[in-house]
Parts: sequence; C-alpha cells; structure tokens
Amino acid sequence: MRALAPVLVLLAVALGVGACAKTVLDPRDYQMPVGAPSNERGVIAARIAQSYLGAPYVWSGASPSGFDCSGLVLYVYGRLGVSIPHNAAQQYRFGTPVDRDELIPGDVVFFDRLRHNGIYVGDGRFVHATSGGVKLARLNDDWFRQRWVGARRL
Repeated sequence: MRALAPVLVLLAVALGVGACAKTVLDPRDYQMPVGAPSNERGVIAARIAQSYLGAPYVWSGASPSGFDCSGLVLYVYGRLGVSIPHNAAQQYRFGTPVDRDELIPGDVVFFDRLRHNGIYVGDGRFVHATSGGVKLARLNDDWFRQRWVGARRL
C-alpha cells in the first residue's frame, strides 16, 4: 500500500486539477442579452453606491461615515481599484464620454458646470450625495435636466 501512496496522490491531484478547470468560451460564441449593461464593473459600482443610500453628507467626505458628491464617486470606484481625484471637475477628465441616451449603470453623471456628480444606477436614476445625505434622484428632475453637463464611463 505504501508503494501505491505516491501514485494515489498524483492521481488525486490530476483529478482535482481537472475538476477545477473551467471551459473558456470564445467571445464570438456569446451575445450580450438585449438591454444588458456591457460592463460588470459599472453594475457593481451602481450596487455599491446604492448600498450607501442614507449615509450622511460631510463636506470633503469620502467614507461611509460621510460623503460629498465627488467623495462618493471616489469611494465607490476606489473600492473597485480605480484611482480618481476627489473633485467633480477633475473626475470629468477620466473615462470615456457617454451620451445621455446611452447611459448604463455605473456611469458617472455630471451637472452644474461640473460642480456636482453622481453614479447612474439605471431607469433614469442616479445616486448622489446632497446636503441631506446620499440620495436617489431622477435625471429628468428639472434641476438636473437643466444643469446636465455630461457623463463618463470609468
């Protein structure tokens, strides 16, 4: 039996490696479902942002104990390994420009001459830090519609 032990170990390792291997799909064989977001990171960013609804507002805040608008964006994307500055106007320089009618969850939306921003979560809504705390708002609300600047995909 001792002579078989090394063989059994090798067999177990070989079977274990085979069981852990996963099939790699050719991207040409997969089609994104209609209406599905094209970036998983954005969907995760939107979920993280929504998890902080109700967090307090703190001027220059960038943590769950308190956020300002750009601090919320900084914190959410920082959790995903994306390094951006703590200033809405500077954050606008990052990422790829996105048309308003092509927004997907996770896109960063900018308003009021780049003095305010938030994270789009879908269905025309976005999460942002206001003086009353982190809230959900609609892009079509008069204030935001009139002060729309643009959006970026990080």
